[in-house]
Amino acid sequence: MALAARLWRFLPWGRRVFPGPWLSRGVAGSRGLCCTRRLRGSEVMGNLGAFKRSLLLSALPYLGFEAYQVFSQAAMVHATAKVFRVEEILEQADYLYESGETEKLYQLLTQYKESEDAELLWRLARASRDIAQLSGTSEEEKKLLIYEALEYAKRALEKNESSFAAHKWYAICISDVGDYEGIKAKIANAYIIKEHFEKAIELNPKDATSIHLMGIWCYTFAEMPWYQRRIAKVLFATPPSSTYEEALGYFHRAEQVDPNFYSKNLLLLGKTYLKLHNKKLAAFWLMKAKDYPAHTEEDKQRL
Repeated sequence: MALAARLWRFLPWGRRVFPGPWLSRGVAGSRGLCCTRRLRGSEVMGNLGAFKRSLLLSALPYLGFEAYQVFSQAAMVHATAKVFRVEEILEQADYLYESGETEKLYQLLTQYKESEDAELLWRLARASRDIAQLSGTSEEEKKLLIYEALEYAKRALEKNESSFAAHKWYAICISDVGDYEGIKAKIANAYIIKEHFEKAIELNPKDATSIHLMGIWCYTFAEMPWYQRRIAKVLFATPPSSTYEEALGYFHRAEQVDPNFYSKNLLLLGKTYLKLHNKKLAAFWLMKAKDYPAHTEEDKQRL
């Protein structure tokens, strides 16, 4: 209505039009004389119609600009409200995660599974995987949840390739899916997994979990059974490989970034030292793992 009122003031029919001096004055002729004449009725009406049309055409750009401003402001308000809403959901999700409320977290986030927000999607991937790990989850449900988690992680990565967490959870979910797709797929996926863990560390070198997971990757291929090594050599010219020393380096690095952040990191430090025949340091880290307070079901099962 305000826009219409502004336009109305610009148009001749929006107010009384009084003929000003310019209607009755002529222009200076070649002789410099001022020529005047009275306009006939038809001439006045014709000129007035042309005047109205010109004013209307002049007002259209103004109308378009005003409309653009109105729609832009409305879009900005909508976008701000949307961002605020996502932030609110993420805060609630992080609180539930820290509280160990796995099922409530999953129920919350699945309401937004069609979201295009990468931060929300990787959290949903994590929540789906956590539900799959619960002891009360059947094997059939677990498989469905693992593949569901991979889909969410993939979408998160597509939405934001600069998200270290999206890279991390995409790699984790690919690793989980490998348990259902055989040794060939598992070995082939190893290259992809390593690539995404390394990218996650590059994007956020202070994330202890990504560093720890890179350590697990190294540990896994350091202790790969001989028959799997043989299969890998048959399938790939240069199969993935690593050493216990390399794994140990990542586990220590994770501990330096965030001391005592995860019971499994302590446990694997102990196990890796055992593999390297250092019983003293193995005992030290295994005792730390044993004394670690159990926060999650995974901690209870591991300890």
